[in-house]
Amino acid sequence: MRVRIEITRRPEIADPEGVTVVRALQDLGFGEVTQARFDRVITLEVSGPSTEVVEARVSQMCKQLLANPVLEDFRVVIEE
Repeated sequence: MRVRIEITRRPEIADPEGVTVVRALQDLGFGEVTQARFDRVITLEVSGPSTEVVEARVSQMCKQLLANPVLEDFRVVIEE
């Protein structure tokens, strides 16, 4: 199964990369840009007996390695 993991920085956590990009875009004349957030997407191929089992295993992967639970939230999307 193909699984997409969307990892986003929590809204209350600063995104210095986003702030830098907004500033740079405004300096280049793109003044309409007021905010940018940099998130991550990870795509995995995972085998398992069912969608539920794969989703549970991938959630464990996120909690233990792929996402920082202090700074980030994640969403697991099974693409089959």
